[in-house]
Amino acid sequence: MAESNVGDKTLVKIAVAFDSLATVAADSNNGAAVEVAPFSHACSLVSPLFGCLGIAFKFAEMDYVAKVKDLAEASKSIQTLPSMIDLDVQANCVRNAGSHTRNLLKVKRGLDMVRVLFEQMLVTEGNSLRDPASKAYEQVFAPYHGWAIRKAVSAGMYAIPTKEQLMKKLNEDVPERGWTERK
Repeated sequence: MAESNVGDKTLVKIAVAFDSLATVAADSNNGAAVEVAPFSHACSLVSPLFGCLGIAFKFAEMDYVAKVKDLAEASKSIQTLPSMIDLDVQANCVRNAGSHTRNLLKVKRGLDMVRVLFEQMLVTEGNSLRDPASKAYEQVFAPYHGWAIRKAVSAGMYAIPTKEQLMKKLNEDVPERGWTERK
């Protein structure tokens, strides 16, 4: 399915973009490498998810968007993710704040948080998003945050939307049987 055929369905756009990247990654044994431009584009499609989660994830949204923009800018002069990492390794700046490789790591964490959030949404009964979001944060971001940030996120979890509200914000269909029953 081409991305232009998916309309305003945020999750479908994300799935289509990452499916294309997965195909390239699967072909990596044949010398293919994921290109920075399509990767940064796919990551940019994830950005609205952070905005829909409310104040608890506002900092994550701002940080994620800035890192994705850096990768998009890097794509103008660097073709593939492996070559981008190689350049940072050669420049001995992999661990430096603002390096493309460090920004890639932070984008990966953002993607991991979204993945865990949706995994938790699927296995958690009810319409509340608080437990799935808390588990995703605890698993992915909390180990890298200090006490103050963890407390701020915890307080922000009380303002997080419901699963149904999130799906509506994303212009996605709410499951026919709702979120209170498992099929």
